[in-house]
Amino acid sequence: MMERSSKFISLSGLSGVMAGIYALIGGYFGYKLVYQDGGLHYRDYYVNDPAILWQLFFIALAILVFSIGTGIWLTIRKAHKKGENVWNSGSKRLFVNLSIPLVSGGLFILILFFRGSYGIIAPACLLFYGLALVSGSHYTFTDVKWLGFCEIILGLLAALMPGYGLIFWIAGFGLLHILYGSIMYFKYDK
Repeated sequence: MMERSSKFISLSGLSGVMAGIYALIGGYFGYKLVYQDGGLHYRDYYVNDPAILWQLFFIALAILVFSIGTGIWLTIRKAHKKGENVWNSGSKRLFVNLSIPLVSGGLFILILFFRGSYGIIAPACLLFYGLALVSGSHYTFTDVKWLGFCEIILGLLAALMPGYGLIFWIAGFGLLHILYGSIMYFKYDK
C-alpha cells in the first residue's frame, strides 16, 4: 500500500515494446538515409547533408510522438483497469524527475543540431534519456533504473565510436526497449 502511494506503478510494459518497434522502424528509414550503399562505414558527406539531417530529425520526432502517445494511452488504460488514478503524487514526481534531464537534454540536442555538431547528437540522446530514467526510477519500478544504466553505457560507447551513432541509437531505443518492455509486461502486466 505504501509503494502505491509513493510510486507510479501503472507503467505499461507494452508501451516499452511499442516504443522499441517504432524506433526500429524509424531506425530502418534512418539507416537507409545514412548508409545508402548498404555498408556500415562512416559516411561523413551523408551525415552532414542538411536534407538528410532534416529527414532524420523528422523521423526521430515522429518516433517520439508515437512513443509518448502510445505510452500515455497504454498507461491510462492499465491504470483504469486496475482502478487507479493516473495523475497522482507518484506520477507527478516521476514526471518532474524525468522532465528535468529530458528537457535540458532536448534543448542541448537542438543546440548541437543548429550549431552543426551532428556527430554527438545520437550519443547525447542516449545519455540524457538514460539519466532521465535513472532519475525517474526512484518514483516507479526499479527496473527502469537498469534500462537507464544500459542507455547511458550505449551513449558513452556511441561517443567513442563516431559514425556509428545511428546503430547505437537503434540498439538503445529499439532493441533495449523491446527487451525492457517484454520483461516489464511479463513481470507486472500479466
